[in-house]
Amino acid sequence: MNDTHKLVNDLSEQVSRLVKDELRLARLELTEKGKHAGFGAGLFGAAGIAAFFGGAALVTTVIMLLARVMPAWAAAAIVAVVLFVVAGLLGLVGKNQVKRAAPPVPSETIASVKADIDMVKERARR
Repeated sequence: MNDTHKLVNDLSEQVSRLVKDELRLARLELTEKGKHAGFGAGLFGAAGIAAFFGGAALVTTVIMLLARVMPAWAAAAIVAVVLFVVAGLLGLVGKNQVKRAAPPVPSETIASVKADIDMVKERARR
């Protein structure tokens, strides 16, 4: 009876420690995913700013085209195209960062907990 009581106490302590470790792992995993989501959102913002400046350059291009009819508008158009390319690249990188963070579920921790449960079940059968 005494050995059984000791085994139950040991099992209780191990399960408690295991749960605490898994919760700590889940917290770390969610923090990492949150960082990727924040970085991706920041890149989306940067893409929006670049697109805004691209629009401003296009407006300037139209004004210069009407005012002079040649060289200055060509330069402004080139700047606008470059800004839109930059906006597109920033948007794609931002999208990839947000995608890396989704879904915001600690999948590695869940897999680890399932493995722990399977191991405990296997040992309980013995």
